[in-house]
Amino acid sequence: MAFSPLAVSSEVSAEPGGSGSPGEEADGEREVLPPPRPGEGLVPGNRLKEVVGASLASLCLGPLAGPQRLGTLVDCLVLNYRLRQGLGWSRDGGAAAEGGGAAETEGPLRCCGCGRFLREPVTVPCGHTYCRRCLRRELRARCRRCRDWLLPAGGTNPAAAPLRTSVVLNQLAEKWFPGECERTRTGSRLEELLAQGRFREAAGAASQALRADPSDLMLRIYRAESYVGLQEYKTAIEDLNFVISKMPNWPEVYFQKGKVLQDSGFVGDALQLFLQCLALDEDFLPAKLEVERTLCDVLSPEKLGESLKESAWNSPHIRNKPFILGSEVTESYCNLQLCPEQSLGGSAVLEPVSGSLNRARSAHALNSTKDLAKEDGLKRVSSEPLLSGQEKGALLKRKLSFSEQDTVVCEDGRNKHKKQGESTKRDKTLPFGTIPGDLIDVSDFECSLCMRLFFEPVTTPCGHTFCKGCLERCLDHAPQCPLCKESLKEYLASRKYSITELLEELIMKYLSDELYERKRIHAEETAEHSNLTKNVPMFVCTMAYPTVPCPLHVFEPRYRLMIRRSMETGTKQFGMCISDSQNGFADYGCMLQIRNVHFLPDGRSVVDTVGGKRFRVLRRGMKDGYCTADIEYLEDVKVADEEELKKLRELHNFVYNQACSWFQNLRNKFRTQILQHFGPMPDREENIQAMPNGPAWCWWLLAVLPVDPRYQLSVLSMMSLKDRLIKIQHILTYFSRDQSK
Repeated sequence: MAFSPLAVSSEVSAEPGGSGSPGEEADGEREVLPPPRPGEGLVPGNRLKEVVGASLASLCLGPLAGPQRLGTLVDCLVLNYRLRQGLGWSRDGGAAAEGGGAAETEGPLRCCGCGRFLREPVTVPCGHTYCRRCLRRELRARCRRCRDWLLPAGGTNPAAAPLRTSVVLNQLAEKWFPGECERTRTGSRLEELLAQGRFREAAGAASQALRADPSDLMLRIYRAESYVGLQEYKTAIEDLNFVISKMPNWPEVYFQKGKVLQDSGFVGDALQLFLQCLALDEDFLPAKLEVERTLCDVLSPEKLGESLKESAWNSPHIRNKPFILGSEVTESYCNLQLCPEQSLGGSAVLEPVSGSLNRARSAHALNSTKDLAKEDGLKRVSSEPLLSGQEKGALLKRKLSFSEQDTVVCEDGRNKHKKQGESTKRDKTLPFGTIPGDLIDVSDFECSLCMRLFFEPVTTPCGHTFCKGCLERCLDHAPQCPLCKESLKEYLASRKYSITELLEELIMKYLSDELYERKRIHAEETAEHSNLTKNVPMFVCTMAYPTVPCPLHVFEPRYRLMIRRSMETGTKQFGMCISDSQNGFADYGCMLQIRNVHFLPDGRSVVDTVGGKRFRVLRRGMKDGYCTADIEYLEDVKVADEEELKKLRELHNFVYNQACSWFQNLRNKFRTQILQHFGPMPDREENIQAMPNGPAWCWWLLAVLPVDPRYQLSVLSMMSLKDRLIKIQHILTYFSRDQSK
């Protein structure tokens, strides 16, 4: 029997955007693999031989070797499987059958995971929204859309932070589609019964609900889980086959069917279903783990050696053929069926490696079927009378295989095979595809903080949604949700305020006019904050000078907002003034240019700035708690007369030498502190009038001299280089006398 159609072909190309990322394996469990060749992806198909060889070597390393070492091999097998099954690549959902489609939700509320109606919507940190059920049991670690990590911001344990339903999206679902929400509540009750192990009650409740609503596929999923708990595998398979016939691109259904087959002892066919699941969603963790465990059993040195003894692989005929995992037959997956020899009580007349695979069932599968095989063979797997091994295999071949011929499952759960050439029409008309116009209300999309239409909506881990700017302003004051007061310290520390994409799409689709007006108002506000002469933000703190670094520790909420606005508008500038008891801040100051902002986990920040232009304040104002001002910029008056310019150069050189002498005569302790904080003294410039603020060394010296800020402010306001040099000369003369003493 041919186990798998996964063969190596030198023509196979690498998968676009390969899966996996460095550092995902634990230390000591990394795969021993040859480095990728230039131009190849993580798991190129034409390196399957090398990957298999390296994986075999890895499994021989000793006790540290295990399923985790086979991650790259699994990725390679999934890639080959996807290409051989004609599965194209879809960014929204992994693989999709070429020329075919899934009967997925086309309505406005659609889950990123299962593609169906968004039941109990949960928005993950990357901004995409899933059904709560699609995020349960750690089914995935990465988002299916963007492949970002799904763990809560700053969290390491998925169980530490419960999944919270998105309040706004849940309210929209209740208002627009009450029938679907009632289905959700029914599903929640069934989940509770399953969690409590009350499988018989769950199966009865699901069957009763299906009689009232036979089109609900989730009810069939729950009923299948109930049948699995009751070990009624055949009936579970029938429900899963029905779901697959309606939604062939739903990865979870293939995984659940694979688990049923695995529990029944059909490990080879279960592996096929796990690979199909991964072909549709490469980040479906349980399926990947099952494939790794199965391959670890198959490729273990003991079982592989036993298989090689039974095989003729060492013959020249086999060595010259392409390597095929499990068999040298390349029949397609659609032709693969369960054979009599694969039944629980049948003989093991199998091909070499596929035989080892069927013998290498997991301990769980063996234990769950051991007593079953002893008592009555497939009595529980099939409701048919007790049959011989060959007859049982033939029966399961018809009942469990979904690949020999297309299957149409009636609403009452019975299967019937369609005739050759007969087409199956799948219902794509959904009851929740459109929304009545009278149910769309702009008030349902208003931020509870600014009472305006959501602009860049973000959803917190507690499930509440706000405008991004509104939430940031609230977090400036306290790291907690403005509505429920739940702590958002980890969310604040991550500083990852991702836009809730589904909510933004709904606003763009149904409230386009209101959104246009909202964007216009936002653009006007941004333009107002971008003006560098009118209502310029003022940081009232310390003296700042042109070209001199000025690091700031920002912790006050008003200045957090000011710095954020300076960054968002793109100006990256604000004014710096010292305080004034009468006017609030001084009449003169210096613009600061932001070079870098380092945010601390609690919302504070260390801002690296450098001085720019000097200015004079014309009018003072206030904006959202911080000071603003209308300003005019200052420049030095240039000297045109040659004789005066010559005298100015002589004065400049004399004061520069005097400054160097003073700095060199400082104690080593003071000199080191100055160098660490302000850097070295700038060199003397050839053209002393080239810059609008004069030579840079003057401002550096003024910043390091221990002079009263009021005296420094008078020098800052001067527009004559000569007057400034004279002032600095007087200061240096005074301090030089103290040094001589």
